[in-house]
Amino acid sequence: MVRLVLFDIDGTLIHTAGAGVRAFGRALATQFQVPELTESVNFAGRTDTGLAREFFLKHGIAPTPENFRQFFDCYVYWLDHMLSFATGEICPGVWRLIYELQRLPQPPTIGLLTGNIRLGAEIKLRRFNLWEFFTTGAFADDHEDRNQIAFVARERGANLLQQNLRGDEIVVIGDTPLDIKCGRAIDARVLAVATGGSTLAELKAHKPDWAVTDLQKVKARELCLQ
Repeated sequence: MVRLVLFDIDGTLIHTAGAGVRAFGRALATQFQVPELTESVNFAGRTDTGLAREFFLKHGIAPTPENFRQFFDCYVYWLDHMLSFATGEICPGVWRLIYELQRLPQPPTIGLLTGNIRLGAEIKLRRFNLWEFFTTGAFADDHEDRNQIAFVARERGANLLQQNLRGDEIVVIGDTPLDIKCGRAIDARVLAVATGGSTLAELKAHKPDWAVTDLQKVKARELCLQ
């Protein structure tokens, strides 16, 4: 039986109509006078901290703790501002799947496994009234590498449940091959959903346990009670 279900955010739970990417670019321009050229960079499945480091090195900015702090303080300001005007949406099937998970005979803990920094994740999910459903999680603040974030998410879930977790007791849900990869890093089962950065065929090529066009196509019992 599954004890822990971990969701990615962008492209899996929500679409922000590009607000996150625009906030990234605006923060770089505001704090470091870097041209807003973020449209040419693939953000899907990446971590905020890894992306920031990439931009810093590309533009000759020292990747110091102070520069990261300065950048992300500015980023969350712009993210909050831009989301107030963004025409984003919750992905199909998200509400129903969360509802079904909560009403299983032994409901799993629902958490996050995301490349967003924690405050960025909270700002995005509060915009869509989803933040309160997640009782644990791991974020780009914890590590720049997505696979290492998965280990943190598993450990926090286990601590919350006060029991060790086998891989088959965890389901990771995401929309990119990198989500599949980080789920496999902790031996979790993986549900890939084609509502974000990859097509269904691209996701199937990476051999997740399930691959669906959207979360309307899967039932909580199928994920957790097999």
